[in-house]
Amino acid sequence: MKKLVLAAAVVLAATAALAQSVTEKTGVNSLLGVAPSTEDFVKKAATGDLFEIAVSKLAIERADPATRAFAEEMVRDHERIGSELKQMVKNQAINAVVPAEMTESQKETLAELQGVQGQDFNDRYHSDQVKAHADAVDLFQRYGEKGEQAAIKTWAVNTLPVLRHHLDMAKELNK
Repeated sequence: MKKLVLAAAVVLAATAALAQSVTEKTGVNSLLGVAPSTEDFVKKAATGDLFEIAVSKLAIERADPATRAFAEEMVRDHERIGSELKQMVKNQAINAVVPAEMTESQKETLAELQGVQGQDFNDRYHSDQVKAHADAVDLFQRYGEKGEQAAIKTWAVNTLPVLRHHLDMAKELNK
């Protein structure tokens, strides 16, 4: 009987953890203003940085001068932000994995962008940057307000102005 109760508890705990990830992944948490779990926050923040770096390096190679300048700042800032996140997770001994790869969706977006040239590239990169930074601002704001891990929460709040600045810059490029 104890084994059955223990097995049920494990299944329920796994289901709850998965449910939170699903609600974060589908955007339900964002719509409701619910903070992501620390694990979800770390995953989304890290993969967002990887995506920003990859697409911005591509923009440095292909884009117009104004977009190239923006992309250089994105690479510099997101490399720093990603490094800080890794260090925070390590220093706080948080039970979260910092992904080393982008999500499949991000990889697909990068592949699509690799097939575009000229003004079409600039336009697509600009609109992708607005969306990516709007999502990042939302993620960091929700975690900064209601996150569960104090040090990561403080870091999210302190990083938010940089992401808001990126969003403003991306909107300017997108005009």
